[in-house]
This record gives sequence, C-alpha cells and structure tokens, in this order.
Amino acid sequence: MNLAAALRRRFTRPPEPVRAVVDAAQRSGTDPDERVLAWGELVRGQGWLVATSRGLRVVPADLPLAEAGEVGVLRWHEVGAARWTATHDGGGSFAVTALAEVEPGVQAREPVQRHALADAGDLPAVVRRRVDDTVVASQRSPLPNGGGVLLVARRVPGQAAREWTVVFDDDAHRSDPEAREVARRKLAEAVSADQPD
Repeated sequence: MNLAAALRRRFTRPPEPVRAVVDAAQRSGTDPDERVLAWGELVRGQGWLVATSRGLRVVPADLPLAEAGEVGVLRWHEVGAARWTATHDGGGSFAVTALAEVEPGVQAREPVQRHALADAGDLPAVVRRRVDDTVVASQRSPLPNGGGVLLVARRVPGQAAREWTVVFDDDAHRSDPEAREVARRKLAEAVSADQPD
C-alpha cells in the first residue's frame, strides 16, 4: 500500500453497515462510547471484520440496517488467540479463537473462526494491540498426566479486579479429577500471589 492509499484509508469513514452496527450499540446503551478502530474488507464482498473499542465484530455486507443491533461482538477479553497471516496483496486471513466460560474460573477454547480479508488496512495491528492489552499475566503449568493449563489474568472492562481463569490445553483433562485439582491449586496460588499484601 503506498502512502497516498494509506492516508486515504486512515481518513475514510467506515462503510455504512459498520457505522450502523456501532450506532445501534450506542443507541441501545450497550456501550454508548463504542467506536470503530479499524476494519478489513472480507473477500468476495462478504462484509467487514471490524475492531471496535468493545471487541471484534463481523458485519455482513447484506445486513439490513434495521438489524444492525443484532450483530454480535466478541469482547477483547474473550479472545484467546487471533493469528494473522498476511498475503502479498494487502489482504490475508485471521484465525480467531474465542474463549467461553464453562464453569466459574474455567474457560474452554471455541472452534477457530477464519476470516479471509481482501484488504486488511490497520486491522491486524489494532487486533494484536487490543488482545495483548487485556492480558495482564499469563503462565503455563504442566499437569501430572501430561498436557497442561494456561493460567491467565485479564483486564475486564467495568471490573476493578483482574479476572483469573484456567484454560486446559486439552478439554479432556477438564473431566480428570486429578488434573482439575492440580489446576485449581495452581490457580489459587496465582491469584494469591497477585493479591497485594
């Protein structure tokens, strides 16, 4: 992308359906301060992958504007991974793994969602920065019978305290009582070490 194209992109307003989705969130009171940070055009004119101050949204190109308030958002602290692979033409693909709480303090990885982009713009850098900014601390711990857990402290909007969670490398270990006890103990140790004296 040359300098003129980069400047034009920087000062271009988001497409109308993208603006409608954010406007609907503002009007509903869900997040009156939500704003578009960056967007990338999906291949074959399918729509846009949009980074907002609240999270990541997929806005379909054929979205009826009356349904703009129904477009979901994957909040930044719910993103387990967002891997970007660039192509030589300004596009590329994102592989986004969401985290879902399966019980208090335990999250599981959702299936990977892939988004192919014809034009990524600033989206990869914005997504990377936003996801990284939610992670306060992260440590991997082994489990006794193989595998491991990831202990993660994240900033969650609207909460003063960090939120610590466990993510098992293999979901099958979640049902193993010994692995669960080790994970519970390691999480308690991490939370305790994080508390001010």
